[in-house]
Amino acid sequence: MKLTFKEKTAYGLGAVGKDMVYMLSASYVLYYFQDILGVSAIAMGIILLIARVFDAFNDPIMGIIVAKTKTRWGKFRPWLLIGTVTNAVILILMFAAPPSLDGKGMIAYAAVTYILWGVTYTMMDIPYWSMIPAFTESGKEREGLSALARSCAGVGSAIIQVFTVMAVAALGAFFAGRAEGNVTNTYTSEMVDMTVYVVELDSDGNPTSNVFEFAGDMQKASIEVTGKEKVFADRIYFTESNTKYDLSISGNTPETSKVEFIMDSKDAGKAALALYVDSDSYDKVAASSNPIDVSLKMTSNVEVERLGFKYFTIIVAALFILFTIITCVFIKEKSSVDMETASVGQMFKALLQNDQAMTIVITIVLINTALYITTNLLIYFFKYDLAGSNWQGNYTLFNTFAGGMQILAMMLMFPLLRKFFSTLKMFYICVFSAIGGYAILLVMALAGTKSVLPFFVPGFFIMSAVGVLNVIVTVFLANTVDYGELKNKRRDESVIFSMQTFVVKLASGVAALVAALCLSIFKIQKDSSVETTYDIVVNKMADLKANVVATIDTSAVMGLRMVMTLAPIVVLFIALFVFKARYILTDEKLSEITKELKASKEAKS
Repeated sequence: MKLTFKEKTAYGLGAVGKDMVYMLSASYVLYYFQDILGVSAIAMGIILLIARVFDAFNDPIMGIIVAKTKTRWGKFRPWLLIGTVTNAVILILMFAAPPSLDGKGMIAYAAVTYILWGVTYTMMDIPYWSMIPAFTESGKEREGLSALARSCAGVGSAIIQVFTVMAVAALGAFFAGRAEGNVTNTYTSEMVDMTVYVVELDSDGNPTSNVFEFAGDMQKASIEVTGKEKVFADRIYFTESNTKYDLSISGNTPETSKVEFIMDSKDAGKAALALYVDSDSYDKVAASSNPIDVSLKMTSNVEVERLGFKYFTIIVAALFILFTIITCVFIKEKSSVDMETASVGQMFKALLQNDQAMTIVITIVLINTALYITTNLLIYFFKYDLAGSNWQGNYTLFNTFAGGMQILAMMLMFPLLRKFFSTLKMFYICVFSAIGGYAILLVMALAGTKSVLPFFVPGFFIMSAVGVLNVIVTVFLANTVDYGELKNKRRDESVIFSMQTFVVKLASGVAALVAALCLSIFKIQKDSSVETTYDIVVNKMADLKANVVATIDTSAVMGLRMVMTLAPIVVLFIALFVFKARYILTDEKLSEITKELKASKEAKS
């Protein structure tokens, strides 16, 4: 009996929920703990990789547990529901880290919650994908459901990519205004020796060499900063990227602005205030012979983002549980294969003997590593490289386009290409498309492109290719179940699909470590645009006057861009080599396997 529309919808909703959760963790856990809570990038990279090594042992064992499970509800749905609920709870805890923890305490908290998140995600993910061979027939039905599930997973990922930054800002602003424990400190020209700089921005929001300097009697400034006491510890450094602010210059509010306020410490006697404003506002300052009068009110974004992630995660976790319940209610195993329970050793042996399954999981980890290197660094690229006062908007705009392309590729491009090409040929087309997209991105990196719109071109080639590849590799993996049954006389779908879960998480761990090393080596961190002293702002202003303009160090800019482009290209070429050398399951071969399995079952009956 063919799958009903209700069953397909229910299964698809499960994919939406679980990939919302996965993308939130894969794309933002490094940013959350490093940029918001201050954990070092290297520490986070090591934590994420250790968690993946742990999964190397945990995931296959979970696959074995699922394979041995026998209940009145089947062997998949109980673990799907248990894993979802526990994973949702751990996810909330992970993105609700107590801000009072010190450095070592925060590292320990990040390590424990992230490893537990991986364990509980495995409990849910393995049975979800293992269900495909159990309630579909091989061939078009299985391929169609795999495509649907991957498309819905892409929708879940896209939802997170598109809405996270803006939703976190909105929810954080709402709850931060109601949070207790905020303090307000005021710094004025009378209190500290302050120098004020006014810098003209060009039409793209980048600083120019036009800089006015106001010191002594030529300026009157009042800076009011609100936030937790923690943000005032040691050096004071606030910008438009870590605060919400209201700025008035001599009674006028600039149409476009960025700010930079720095003191060596909260009790220091010297401060620097840099105001980056649009041309009209700059001209008004330049035309006035009166002392400049600045009023600046700032609210720390650290608390806004921390609370924003917490409450956004609660919403995502609730949707995750709801969608999984719908899946469990409407999806039932339509067929099962009787097989005697295998030992752990036999299971591992069966897996290792399925050379096609191993080929596909290696290919999956390489393709996902390439993608996750980019997604991990993307938020830093927009925040510190392209920068601008509207970096959140540009980041959301790009992710909206990229996520949309990925969804359209899975829902429309895959079935369209399938009419003309085999899945094998489609695989090669998509890998070369992704490589071509990264090559375009590399050229743009070397050219120093600053506008967001040109990045849509490589985004199209990369994300559409990834969207189709996500469907294809899932189909390939499902096909290896039949291959393994014929070769090893066992149907080990749970163990094989547990490897998919592991390698996707392994890819995120490796990519996170690469991203962490990039952030650390090139010093791309939340305070990377300045050093540790007040003097650096003075030096920056001197560089601007000399027409030496950079949002972060030039080496950091180039390092970030090169890692985002060259590393994925290298990884994709390795994936291409591995796949071409070892994969043999063509459409003709699969047809032969299906006939042999059918004949074998008929002979036994």
